[in-house]
Amino acid sequence: MLTERQLLILQVIIDDFIRTAQPVGSRAISKKDDVQFSSATIRNEMADLEEMGFLEKTHSSSGRVPSEKGYRFYVDHLMSPFYLSMNELHSIRSMFSEKLMEYERVVSNSVKVLSDLTNYTSIILGPEVFETELKQLQIIPLNKNSAVAILITNTGHVEHRTFSIPEGLDPTDLEKTVNILNEKLKGVPIIDLNRKIVTEVATLLRKHTRNFESVYQFVKATVMNQQPQNLYIGGKTNILLQPEFKDIEKVRSLISMFDEEAEIAPIIRANQAGINVVIGHENEHEAMNECSLITASYSLGQEHLGTIALLGPTRMDYSKVISLIDELSQQMSKAFKSWYQNS
Repeated sequence: MLTERQLLILQVIIDDFIRTAQPVGSRAISKKDDVQFSSATIRNEMADLEEMGFLEKTHSSSGRVPSEKGYRFYVDHLMSPFYLSMNELHSIRSMFSEKLMEYERVVSNSVKVLSDLTNYTSIILGPEVFETELKQLQIIPLNKNSAVAILITNTGHVEHRTFSIPEGLDPTDLEKTVNILNEKLKGVPIIDLNRKIVTEVATLLRKHTRNFESVYQFVKATVMNQQPQNLYIGGKTNILLQPEFKDIEKVRSLISMFDEEAEIAPIIRANQAGINVVIGHENEHEAMNECSLITASYSLGQEHLGTIALLGPTRMDYSKVISLIDELSQQMSKAFKSWYQNS
């Protein structure tokens, strides 16, 4: 059990180290307005905190730095609330101010804003593809040889795809095909579209269109094998801005991990409600052993939809990051509620 004096000294050291990235000595602590202890007393308490595993001593100075155990205790018991500035709140809330929003654009803007506000790497995992459903399909001819397909999902994802109209495709067949697709595919999970087209839609197309082969090639070009992007990353190289990661070899595997959606998605997926903080070696992936990962889910009612995450050094500004992620999580949950109600 830590004494009140030890708690105060530990909090001061961690707050200072988060801000400066420099080891904190007893003399610097004694100059704080809210610290009334002598340097000798502070040194004794720092030695005890080191012995208990909350602090570590560097080789280059007499100062101390927090250990992973120290950060964990800080996050769980000592961290002060952080109140976002009006500019920070506006940066987040303004992304959701438009009445007609595309999910894709909001998320891509969100990862950029988060990374800009923190100088860390931001990651947003989109709604699980199994839960994403096709809401509507529109085909707009551009000329006699090409058209644009607009696929809209119930999550607000809008995808535009320009394609060539198969030679010999009758305009009447095109209209019938779009009607069949909308009738049979509305509400179908994206992951099931290919199966639905092969088993049901193809039968109707063969029955109701003149040139089945051309029509089927058109369907394959516009709908099949297409799934919305599910992982968005902002500030991939921000980790290199942190003094702990000046050695490129030290973070090579971390940077490589960002390019593997199948690898990183299960790591950041939030398994619990609320804010989750994983520090240093608590991360299962070895490349993240010197990082902290903070995640929060966004949801529709009680249903988890996706995850917001920030990855940075263990010397992370936890209080600010938690406030930013919490605010964005609330705004995204509200946006999804609106999207679903209007879908």
